[in-house]
Formats: sequence, structure tokens, C-alpha cells
Amino acid sequence: MPTPERLYYSDSFLRTFSGAVTDVREFTHSKSDTIWQVSLDHTVFYPTSGGQPFDTGTLRAISPSGAMREIPVEQVEENEEGTVWHFVREPLATGTRVEGQINWDRRFDHMQQHTGQHLLSAVFLRELQMPTVSFHLGESNSTIDIAGGLPAHTGLERVERIANEIIFENRPVTISYARRDEAEAMQAAGDLRKLPDRQGTIRLIEIANCDRNACGGTHVRSTGQIGVLLLRGVEKVSRGVRIEFVCGFRVVRAARADYSILRKTTALLSTGATDLPETVGRLLTEAKTSEKERQKLREEVAEFQGAALAREVPIDNGLRLVVREWKDRDRDSVRLLASRTAAAAPGTAVIFCAKEGNTVRMFVARSSDLDFHCGQIVREALVQLGLRGGGSPDLAQREVPAELESTLLASVTSAIRSAVALSHRAGGNL
Repeated sequence: MPTPERLYYSDSFLRTFSGAVTDVREFTHSKSDTIWQVSLDHTVFYPTSGGQPFDTGTLRAISPSGAMREIPVEQVEENEEGTVWHFVREPLATGTRVEGQINWDRRFDHMQQHTGQHLLSAVFLRELQMPTVSFHLGESNSTIDIAGGLPAHTGLERVERIANEIIFENRPVTISYARRDEAEAMQAAGDLRKLPDRQGTIRLIEIANCDRNACGGTHVRSTGQIGVLLLRGVEKVSRGVRIEFVCGFRVVRAARADYSILRKTTALLSTGATDLPETVGRLLTEAKTSEKERQKLREEVAEFQGAALAREVPIDNGLRLVVREWKDRDRDSVRLLASRTAAAAPGTAVIFCAKEGNTVRMFVARSSDLDFHCGQIVREALVQLGLRGGGSPDLAQREVPAELESTLLASVTSAIRSAVALSHRAGGNL
């Protein structure tokens, strides 16, 4: 199949074109829908490549009856042979003449972000000696991964400032072509930032007095059309550092969204924007203090309740076994109560169950004078059920399906009583 003429290579600002269908094939089929792939002899639709997403738009075709069909193009991909496939939900016969139109807002947004990436990568390399490893153009934010460690905040600010200065200078962004050997010579001389692993003619994108890079993507005609560039985040990743950024109209949308969040937050806290950091810091300090006080109260209440629960159960053969189930208490509080109940009196063992939906979390605890291992007892009981788990000598816990609660409870209860009885017999023989 002949390679289609990619009209966006020479002019990224083309919005419409005329072409003919060269091939069509069924891509997916279901009872409710079928997706078709259509190839054309000419196209302005950009396929996903080099970190830049595909274009969307429409194909208009005249049927044999003379009716105009307008078919949405939902996705565009290129295969290994260089064929550009347009994904549609209606088939078109080979040879059909079509009029294509791309979604211009989407295309121009991608042009702003992609050219902004070229500029940002060039400035990072020049100013911080950090080369770009990869690029991803997302729906709302874009990222580049750059080699090296986390740059200082001042370095990031300098890169952002220099990039925007070049944008405001409105430098031309031009397209040129070079043979492979010519491109290699440019790269060897330091005049070409990146060269793909392919033969033949190489398409070059140049930002005047800033960057020259091999690229098949769509770009603006001058840096001024990028609008503005804003760094939004930085994080350490496996291959270096990931820089999140936005350009052009995305900066406006991001600023509007940030302002909306700021306005709502200041209204909730009854403070001004400039006082927000101090207000939030004060609230966090107060919250930490309150949490410490609440935790102290929870522990005091648990000690009081634990002592009361222990007093309710008499000692039988050297063991005070307290068994309870709760359906209206969070598991952390049940765990704390189990620990405090076990510590409330000598000879006390505790089996508490916190039920939530179709699961139960069982807590097993003991007083320090009892000579058995809670984790071992729970582990052996779980093995009988085909499960795994355990815990420490003083406290063990495990979540199980609700239907296994009674079986596990009986097994743990029997094991605790046997362990205490055995301990008493051993002590009596001394």
C-alpha cells in the first residue's frame, strides 16, 4: 500500500483537505457497533506518535445516491508499514472521494504543547545540562522526563523565565529537511539536539537561535503562538526527574481552576488569599493538638471500659476469658479496647470481634502473666481453615469472612483454655 501524503508535515495549520479512500478494513465488531479503519491517499490527520496524541475530526463523503455523509474520525494510528488508519463507525468504499476536517481547537492545543516541549527541553539542556528522555502530551497537563537529580527551585524558576522570554520574543519556528548523513553531521557539530533511529529524509523543527530537533509532529509558526509556559510540578522518577507543564490556553484554564479552588478555600476559612498559608498552618497545629487530646481520651475510656469488662467475667480454672462482638465500633477502637481489657486484671484473655458487612476482624489478647502466644494460637487456628496469619505474643488479629467467625472463635477459645490448663499443670508439678 502506498504511503499517504501527510499534509501536516509541510503545514500544520491546514484544517481541511480532499482525498480518496485507498483501503478499508473492519477493526472491531460487536452486536451493537463496528469500528472501521480507513486509509487515504492524503491526510491532515496526525496519528499518535512521539508523545503527541492523534487528531480527531470528520470525513465528508458523497454516496452514490448523492447524499452527503459526515463521519466522525475518533482515532488515528500509524502501523509499522507507515499506513495511517482513520478509525470510523461507517465503512467507506475504496476510491470514495472525501473532504476531511480536523478538530482545530484540539490540533492547535497540541501544537502549543508540543512546540512548548521543544523549547522547554532546549532550555533545560542549555541551562542545567539536563537532557530530555521522554515526552507525554496529556489531556490537561504535559510532562517531560529529564535525566539528572532534582533541580533547585531557583533553577526551575530560571528555566521557566528564559522559556517565556523566548516566547515573548516571537522567534520563528521553521520546518526543513535533511538527508540522514547531513543530520548526523549536524548532531556531531552540536547543531541538532536529537536524531531518530531511522533512515531516509529527516524532518527538522527549528526554533531560531534556540533549538533544532528531528520531529514529525505538528508545531506553531512562531514562539509567540505558544502563548505562555508554566511549570506545574516536579517529581523524582526512575529515569530522572518528571517536569509537569502547560502552555497556551491550558495556562489560562489552569489559572482559572486554581483561582476557583483558592476562592472557595478562602471563603471556607474566612481569610484572605495572602493569609491562607498562615491560616492553614495554624489549623494544622490545632488539629494535631486536638488529635493528641482525643487519643488520650480514647485510651482513658478504653482503660475504664476494659476494667469494667474484666470485672464482669469471673476467673475459671485460672483464666478470665472475655469474649465480645461489636457491630457499631471501628476496628481501631476495638483493638485498643482488647489490649486494655487484657491488661486490666491478671489471668485475663480477650477475644473481641469487630463485624463490618460480610467480614469480621478478630482480636486476641492476653495479660502478661499468662503463658501462651496469641499469634501462634491464631496462626494454628487459621491453618485449620486454610488461611494464614498470626501476630505477637500479646496481641494477634485477623480478618475472616463472617461465615467463619463461629468456627474460628471456637478453635481459638479451645486453644487458649488448653494452653492455660497446661501451664497450670506444669506449674503444679514444679
